[in-house]
Amino acid sequence: MDIKNLLLWLPMIAIAFANATLRELVFIRHWGELQAHQLSTGTLIILCSIYVWLVFPLMRIQNPKQAFLIGWVWVILTVLFEFSLGRLTHKSWEYLFRDYNLFAGRIWSLFLSCLFILPYLVYLVKNR
Repeated sequence: MDIKNLLLWLPMIAIAFANATLRELVFIRHWGELQAHQLSTGTLIILCSIYVWLVFPLMRIQNPKQAFLIGWVWVILTVLFEFSLGRLTHKSWEYLFRDYNLFAGRIWSLFLSCLFILPYLVYLVKNR
């Protein structure tokens, strides 16, 4: 895997922070915390999909295996970043794992699943 594909993950941090700002300033005021979380997860999926579509030519993916490897690494980087930042800001483990509880309507895992498959989906569409 090319270092460039690792670096292409970095702008998604800014996308996620912008999305979180939108959630905190707009979504929560209108829909409440749980619905804001769900809507924000959806908007993050859309924003990251657009981003991956735009940077795809830079990724130079040659085959599906490479696409899935990139997606897997991006998921790992995202989870490591999320938990590292959470612990640095003194969030409890309980708080950090809260968004992974599908039974409580928390759908963060859906974003991670999409992030994993996005390079592959864009690869399929662009290589038809």
